[in-house]
Amino acid sequence: MSFLKKIFIGDRRTQYFLALDIGTEVVKALVCVFDRAQRKGVVVGVGRARQKIGNMHSGAVSDIAGVIATAKEAIDRAQKKAGNTKVKKAIIGIAGELVKGTTTTVHYERANANARIDLPELKNIIYKVQRKAYERIKKQLAWEIGKDLEIKLINAAIVDVRIDGYRVTNPIGFQGRGVSVSVFNAYAPMIHLGAIEAIASEIGVDLLNVAAEPYAVSSSVGYDDILDFSAIFIDIGGGTTDIAVVRNGGLEGTKMFALGGRAFTKRLAKELGISFDEAEKLKITYAEGRLGSDVAAKVEQILSSDCAVWLGGVELSLAEFAENDLLPSTIYLCGGGSGLPGIKRALTDPSWVRHLPFAKAPRISFLQPRDIVRIIDRTAELVTPQDVTPMALATLAVDMADEEQIMASLIRKALRTIHE
Repeated sequence: MSFLKKIFIGDRRTQYFLALDIGTEVVKALVCVFDRAQRKGVVVGVGRARQKIGNMHSGAVSDIAGVIATAKEAIDRAQKKAGNTKVKKAIIGIAGELVKGTTTTVHYERANANARIDLPELKNIIYKVQRKAYERIKKQLAWEIGKDLEIKLINAAIVDVRIDGYRVTNPIGFQGRGVSVSVFNAYAPMIHLGAIEAIASEIGVDLLNVAAEPYAVSSSVGYDDILDFSAIFIDIGGGTTDIAVVRNGGLEGTKMFALGGRAFTKRLAKELGISFDEAEKLKITYAEGRLGSDVAAKVEQILSSDCAVWLGGVELSLAEFAENDLLPSTIYLCGGGSGLPGIKRALTDPSWVRHLPFAKAPRISFLQPRDIVRIIDRTAELVTPQDVTPMALATLAVDMADEEQIMASLIRKALRTIHE
């Protein structure tokens, strides 16, 4: 029996796991249990704790000791609400500008078209895809920061497989001459991963996985017809905005840029001459529509320039996905920063759309906890778009435990050789 099966399917005491979203503003912890009958995760405890200024920078950990203290606080609250359950396994999200995600395609001509594709042959094809993707992302990071950076694969998923142009979900057993395999990969710098591993060690949990948060969000939503589903996901956190583009059910890539809710708070603090904490409370009150019309209008005016800068970041990020195809016309928002009225207002402004190849004006919607179909919330505490990201992380842990995720299991095994 595999390690993960022992964790999730063995003794009932080992079925619990923790989903930890280490955000720039807030650490969110979910205590979950894997429901084997429904093949879903059940949230039984929720904990939140606010980060101190300086703990995080641009979505990445900058003070390990500070983040550990905040994470312990959030986890303790979640475990108490889960009946003082002590959880020893965790999946942790990672973000930041240097976390890169892209889809790479390799076309492979088979020597014997009549032979059926078997596992060793598929592993060989995937290895070629991974080697190509690894070198591509290493070069991209070296160009961006001006030096070589040690990176590690954190997430991978088969996006598309075609045999002689015919799309299949599992190529094993098929015959054909030409095989095309597209794999999404997310890589993170070792310095970022080292910080996450240090945090996990200090809070006393074993890491099931470290996940790129935009990958988690885009993978967690239930689709009626996955092969026809296309959308743009925008997760606005405290320090970063994470973007994922899905076309025809496959994750094409992710982008992140260092502008999130904290920048808006700092603007309010500076313009109004108030403390950061006071500005944060004012921003939240404004987002919830609880300010008087005059004060709300003043806040809107102050934040308008930052909303324009933020929209420019979205436009630049999406332009990289628009070189060869139309962009999806559905945009889903989540994260704590998505509640600012100026964000949706900026996205619905038709002027920015003219610079990008949308087939029609995009429809803007908010992702809600109910959209995360493989997670059941027994606590009734997960009710806003900012709760989507930790629930998405929990979904990835459920996928790891689900024996029916054959292709996902296959790719994890095939990819190990790249970094061994």
